[in-house]
Amino acid sequence: MAGKKRSQTEHAADAAAKARAIENAEGQAVKPSAAPSDAMDVDHDVEMGEFEDPFEDEYEEDEEVVDGDDENMDYVDEDEDEAADDNVRVYLPGQPLAEGEELEVDNSAYEMLHRLNVKWPCLSFDILRDQLGLERTKFPHTTYLVAGSQADQADKNELFIMKMSQLCKTKYDDDEDSGNESDDDIEEDPILEHRSVRVRGGINRVRVMPSANPATQIVAAWNEMGHVDVYDLSQHVRALDTPGVVVSADHAPLHKISHKDEGFAMDWSSKVEGQLLTGDCSKMIKLSVASPTGFNTTMAFAAHKKSVEDLQWSPSEATVFASSSADGTVKIFDTRMGSKPGISATVADCDVNVISWNRLTPFLLASGHDDGSFAVWDLREFARASNKANVRCAPAAQFAWHRAPVTSIEWHTHEESMLAVAGDDNQVTLWDLSTEKDDAADAKDLDGQAVPPQLLFIHMGQEYVKEVHWHQQIPGCLVTTAASGFNVFKTINS
Repeated sequence: MAGKKRSQTEHAADAAAKARAIENAEGQAVKPSAAPSDAMDVDHDVEMGEFEDPFEDEYEEDEEVVDGDDENMDYVDEDEDEAADDNVRVYLPGQPLAEGEELEVDNSAYEMLHRLNVKWPCLSFDILRDQLGLERTKFPHTTYLVAGSQADQADKNELFIMKMSQLCKTKYDDDEDSGNESDDDIEEDPILEHRSVRVRGGINRVRVMPSANPATQIVAAWNEMGHVDVYDLSQHVRALDTPGVVVSADHAPLHKISHKDEGFAMDWSSKVEGQLLTGDCSKMIKLSVASPTGFNTTMAFAAHKKSVEDLQWSPSEATVFASSSADGTVKIFDTRMGSKPGISATVADCDVNVISWNRLTPFLLASGHDDGSFAVWDLREFARASNKANVRCAPAAQFAWHRAPVTSIEWHTHEESMLAVAGDDNQVTLWDLSTEKDDAADAKDLDGQAVPPQLLFIHMGQEYVKEVHWHQQIPGCLVTTAASGFNVFKTINS
């Protein structure tokens, strides 16, 4: 892994955090219970605005039972805690649960963890850039999202524009500093405000256009009906911050990009405002560019043999982009050179579902595959291998941890060697590729299962995780969407 290496102090801290994080992540601690917990069902009757606090009942129960005058209460609680600790063991994905066991989150693995139920599952979302400041670390946090629904009928679908506020720091019983609460430790109920736009057809992917004007909120939505709609949602976002302002849910798009088939691949350029790439299941990629009168489709690319799965603009070159496909290849295009790719590399023997271009180290590209593996590629080696017949480029790093297709992959916005990976095996994993094999050697084997030293954290508790994004303005904060709703969290080592 090229790029900046982390200090020994950082690695030592990570090693200690890693041992706790892998053990304590959502769905990692196993405790006995009267009966196994049922899988979380999606409640289609629930309205937007329901945050789920898995520890609410526990706190209420404590308030009812604890008597400040009972000198023996601390003694009883300690005995119960010790007995409970004896029945807790490390859980890794894939291990069977015995009858009467259930997975239980340990809050000490998180700085923040909030779970949100939604009216309909959302296959895709994006984080809206706000004007609250960069690199925010003080709790409570606020974040704005836009997401597209997958309803049971085409005419029930919506784009949800959401503001989540009062996202407080997570509390846990073993916090040694719990008696010295600072202002950002004061726990309040999270608040959700939302607006919506009615759409016909399920939304496969949502992406927000980067803009020099922070008040501009242009959003592209890939519709399962075979077209991409571009919306100006600026008024809907402003309405979230202006009490009493009502905006219509009937909101026409600025532009519609038609394809012959539905698709999932889509990306806005971060170098040239208003440049949008869209790719469909019939192998076609289109480049559309904003103009004073709307959007114009200026180029088309048809180099793949199967469905185009993902697209990524180069973070450093305005005319260069990458595509991945179900044909197992990643291709690099330069729009100045026409519609043919300059580089084509076979990276997997299956679908290449997702790719992510490292914005801090621009010669690194990560890819997630249908067989559950993911890899990191040095694009300089891509170029060398592409010029040789029948030569397959070797990855800079490759891991086969997930047990189902990788559905999302994204580099950390502030740490060049870290990335998040989500899969259909209900896992979200965090990795630090700067960790060498000799680091954290004690974590190589847990209960007989090998754990790569680069694996920092396993987040669970959601079903069919479809997308994960790092928050650009809140370092280390992640948001995920799944069939069971949204999670907003920050781990102890992210």
